[in-house]
Amino acid sequence: MKKILVTGSSGLIGSEVSVFFASQGWQVHGVDNNQRAVFFGPQGDTRWNQQRLAEKLGSSFVHHEMDIRNRAGVLELLKTIKPDAIVHTAAQPSHDRAAAIPFDDFDTNAVGTLNLLEAVRQACPEAPFAHMSTNKVYGDKPNSIKLKELETRWDYDDALYADGIKEDFSIDQSKHSLFGASKVAADVMVQEYGRYFGIPTCCLRGGCLTGPNHTGVELHGFLSYLVKCNLEGKEYKIFGYKGKQVRDNIHSHDVAAFISAFIDAPRVAEVYNIGGGRDNSCSILEAFKIAEKYSGKEQHYAYLDDNRIGDHICYISDLSKMRAHYPGWDITVSLDETIRQIVVANLDRR
Repeated sequence: MKKILVTGSSGLIGSEVSVFFASQGWQVHGVDNNQRAVFFGPQGDTRWNQQRLAEKLGSSFVHHEMDIRNRAGVLELLKTIKPDAIVHTAAQPSHDRAAAIPFDDFDTNAVGTLNLLEAVRQACPEAPFAHMSTNKVYGDKPNSIKLKELETRWDYDDALYADGIKEDFSIDQSKHSLFGASKVAADVMVQEYGRYFGIPTCCLRGGCLTGPNHTGVELHGFLSYLVKCNLEGKEYKIFGYKGKQVRDNIHSHDVAAFISAFIDAPRVAEVYNIGGGRDNSCSILEAFKIAEKYSGKEQHYAYLDDNRIGDHICYISDLSKMRAHYPGWDITVSLDETIRQIVVANLDRR
């Protein structure tokens, strides 16, 4: 039986990957220590998802309570398991939170990734390594693209970006947030271990990764948190840009499916912008309307003029490289269906 090691296995993408590969007959070794609850408080707790995996996957899932900052522990774990593939989703995920905890942020995102890469080099260098990076590696450089203001959203006013942002977009000379900087360090290191040591690696520069099993909080988890506010009648805060800022949203199942495609046919030191693309893009104002349609409740919100530091006004992923390299993969879950599932899942958990 093939073995896969998934870090951040209690998070949104980690849990989706765990379920996906278990359904394909893999033995899943999940690494998680509920650090999200430390970063965000009780509302960020993911133990419920760990329990869900244990109940759903049974003997196909083995949980390892470990912090990826534990260098010796990570090395020993990989030498013991010798996984056939590694999916690294563990991270401090909030660019707002990073400024308050800079050492925790960098040690988790950058040093933790290095710990895993070196352990892979020593224990299983032929195993594909898929790393969940972020579109925040581009900093606020996307805001330099010429934009046009429409009724409910901002959009690109440059034909070069009609299909979104490609992987050759600059990550240099821009403001990233400390989170973005720590993820740049990890992203470049994942590429370097691929090029320098020949390890099959890829960096997946995610747009808004979402789905029904997301534990969204105000500082991270756009659609999940928005739906939670809607259902609870809680005020949602819009930070600047008239609420017309745009994100492309990809369901966690489609992320897991792409990771599976990469592991089946790995490449060395690749980079992919993984998001929902133009068809799955929406502004905050547009997301309100879709959430209201499925919840039957009005969205309450407050508007603040100050935007978040390093925030993107409009970000849409160009998926052409992913589709060219892996033509059997494509987006399968629409934005409407994604939000509907998030509404239903939140109601079920309540």
